Formats: sequence, C-alpha cells, structure tokens
Amino acid sequence: MRQNKNGEPRLFRTFGRFSSLLLISAIALNAGAFEDFKRTQNESFKKYKDEKDTEFNNYLKQQWKEYKEFVGQSAYEEPKPKTIPKTTFVEPKSLGPKIIIKIKPPVEVPKAPVVVQPKQEVAEQPKEVQKPEVVQQPKVEEKKAPVVVVKKVEVPKKDINFVFYGSMVGFDIPKNMRTATFSPMEQEGIANFFDVVASSDYKDLVNEIKTVQQELNLNDWGVYLLVNEISSKVFDNQDDRTLLSWFVFNKLGYSVRVGIANKHVVMLHYSKKVIYSTPSYTLSDKKYYALSFYNKSGVGRLFTYNKDYPDSTKAFDLSIKVLPNFVDDSNAKNLKFKYEGKEYAVNFDYNKNIIDFMASYPQADYDTYFDAPIENKTYEQIAIELKKYLDGKRASDAMNFVLSFVQHAFLYQTDPQQFGREKPMFAEETLYYDKSDCEDRAVLYAYLMKKLFNVNIVGIKYKDHMATAVQIPLGGDAVTVDNKRFVIADPTYINATIGQSMPQYKSVIPDTFITVKVD
Repeated sequence: MRQNKNGEPRLFRTFGRFSSLLLISAIALNAGAFEDFKRTQNESFKKYKDEKDTEFNNYLKQQWKEYKEFVGQSAYEEPKPKTIPKTTFVEPKSLGPKIIIKIKPPVEVPKAPVVVQPKQEVAEQPKEVQKPEVVQQPKVEEKKAPVVVVKKVEVPKKDINFVFYGSMVGFDIPKNMRTATFSPMEQEGIANFFDVVASSDYKDLVNEIKTVQQELNLNDWGVYLLVNEISSKVFDNQDDRTLLSWFVFNKLGYSVRVGIANKHVVMLHYSKKVIYSTPSYTLSDKKYYALSFYNKSGVGRLFTYNKDYPDSTKAFDLSIKVLPNFVDDSNAKNLKFKYEGKEYAVNFDYNKNIIDFMASYPQADYDTYFDAPIENKTYEQIAIELKKYLDGKRASDAMNFVLSFVQHAFLYQTDPQQFGREKPMFAEETLYYDKSDCEDRAVLYAYLMKKLFNVNIVGIKYKDHMATAVQIPLGGDAVTVDNKRFVIADPTYINATIGQSMPQYKSVIPDTFITVKVD
C-alpha cells in the first residue's frame, strides 16, 4: 500500500477526508431539517385564520388542574308511584260563562324541503343520523296520512352528506383538518389537535353549520346533534370526534371546555339551568355538564383548563322556543276517552321527525317542557276536535272535560317502566305515546289550558309526583303562588275534577312551582 511522506497509508487519509465531508454534510442536512421543522411550526401559527387562536393555543399548553365530578342530580327525591289512585266521579257544578273556543290561524313556518342528491353523484346511500338511544320506545299504531307531495331540491355533492331528521345536509371539510389527531393522549395532544384544525380553512364549515342551523330553525340541542354528527363523519376515533366538536362549538360562541379523564377526551357545556342525570363540574362558580355521559356511569376526576375561548361565553340552552323546521313525516293518531259515560275521539296528525328529535333529549329543567310548543298543525287539529265538544259548555265544564281527556286518553306508566330511565315528555310526545306518567300529563294539560282558555296555570312538583293548578274562581283544594290562588287540577288523579287533590298530597307543601308562560 502506498504511503505518504509521514508514513500514513493514503487510503486511510482519503477515507478520513471523506468521513469529514460526510459529517459536515450530515450536520448541514440536520440543520436544514431542523430549520424546516421550525419554519413549519412557525408557519402553522402564522396560518391561523383567527389571531385569537395563537393566544388560546398557548393557554392550552399551560398547567391544567384536576376537578372533582358532581354526580348527576335526580329530579325526584323518591320514585314515582307505579300505580295511581282513582276516585269516584262526581259531576261538578256548572259555573262561569259559556265557552266558544277560538282557534287563531297559526303562523306557519315553511317546511324544509326534502333535499336529495343526484343519483349519479352519490357513492353510497346516506344513513339516517344516529340519535341518542331511547330505551324501549313503545310502538304506536299509526294510520298513514294522505301522501303530501313535497318539492324535492337537489343539493351539490359535498365532502360529507347525511340525512338529518328528513333533510339531506352536506358540508365541505378542509383536507388538512382530517390530519388532526389526539396525540400524544394527554394535554399536549389537545394543543396539537387545536393547532392543526385552527390552521385549516375551517371558516366555510362553520358558516355552513350556521346556515343549516338557520334553515332548520335549530335550537342549541339541534346544533349539538348536528355538530356531533358532522364530527362522526370526519373522524373514526371518538377522541378526535370530541375535539372537533369542541373546536366548532368554540367558533360558534359557546362556553365549552374539554378535558382528559382516563386518557380520553371529555367535552363540557356550560348551562345556567340544571341538566338532570348528567355529570357536572364547577368551574369559576359555573356548572359545566358532560352531555355525552347523560344517564351513564360517571366521568370521574377530570383534568381541564378554566378559561373561555375569547368571546365564546354563550350558555347552552335546552329550551325550545320554536320547533325545528324539519321535513313533515306526517302520521295519524286517534285518541279515545270517556267522560260522564260517553265515548269521545280526538284525531290528529303528528310529525315523526319532531318526535324523534324530542326523544333524543337529555332530562332538562321543567320550564323547558312546560314552555315548549306543540306543532301548529297538530295543535290546530286537536283544538278543532275539542271545540266540537266544548262550545256552549260552561267554563268549569269545558275545563273539566279537557282534564278528563288527559286523564283517560293514555295508560299510566312511570318512565323507568316505559323507558328504563326518567324521561319527562314534551306535550307533543305525550300525545304520541300510548303511556305516560304524572309530569307528562301535567305538561300536556297546562299547554291545552293556556291555549284553549288563556288562563294562568302552574305546575306543582312534590317529592314523587307532579300536578297542575289553575287560576280560576272555583272552590276546592288550592295553593297560593305569588299571592295568587290556584285551584288544583290533577291530570293523573283518575276521575277527579278541578279542585280535587290526591288525598296523600292535600296537606303537603309542594317542593316547587313551575310558572307556565301564557301567550
């Protein structure tokens, strides 16, 4: 082997020079890769569509705290009775002026058209939106109403399309949004997810959600179902779905939190009113509810932060001021009952899409049920049917007739017996189901009384029962609310007339009163 003048083998020297060159090149490459990495990270923040996201993302990386769970609150102190008492019907005195029921022409909201996809553009048949489980819904014998021809409207194919209570809806999803993932499965993973989604072109998606919300007249619960369904179409992993929903709710202005319990993501919604049977956490003296854990086992201790996304302070509100504008899936129902030995019938149509929406509800405060409307068409048909029997009667007779209708048109069964859980019904649901219990009937009777007779009425809640009371000048059992006398009218006490309370509640002070809003 040839040697240099110092006696070193030339091959080794050449190799040494080559090694040095490789080392310098590797250092240069690594430095370049590191600079690319830093530039990518910096650009991700620069790409944020909202300057508030940088500040919020930095906040998410700060130390989180551990919060203690409050177990879901029960609505009743004691279980409702499985059987109800009956009394012997005694014909009441006819008092008051003769009644002529006036039915105001309803202000109809144009129904959402059935929106369909062009067949050639649809890869697979869209599935009906999955709704939260309703345990053992009883079947109702239905007679199909005459087919109503609804104008079909084609909608351009979107990235995701699905049927939402009868209407096809579609949304475009930014490509880079789909790359977001909850990794690592700890606090850092939430900040990483936020970083990717906040740097995507998410604004069009948020605007599309707002448009559908407006077109379908969705309340907060409707928006909750819609956003969660979108997230389920974007991600397969439940943690990623929850984080996308959380991000969207922030952008929609809701006060929400997200935290980690048992290495999984949990979303919390701030609500001013109680949501029963739902785990909650107190953050800055405000109640935040884990809605996805409604009527389930608890969450446990949760690690989370305690600061709203900038300007997102809206409380979650389960009230239904106006019914959703869903496609009219019309079905017919016939209710029969007896009063003073004579049989009567009430026929009406209901919208199954509205029933399904209401069935998905968590257990809200009782104002939500007493103040919710019945669909215009359904109420108008019921009012026309009752008007045939009420016109010309004295006021007391007419009101007792409606009370008897609610007492006898349905079988009595508690919610745990019927659904396996406590489930107050909206008035429209009570009309749909064959069975109901005390608060369901109280809600329906209160609605009919205020609409038909324009009288003040309150819900009366005891530790294991609910009734109503009406502000009318009749004798009998009564309660005082805001210095006003209300006469007991119990839609669950079979054969009772206005002024008759169940014997076991005659001397009991109610737990609460629910004031019903009169139109």
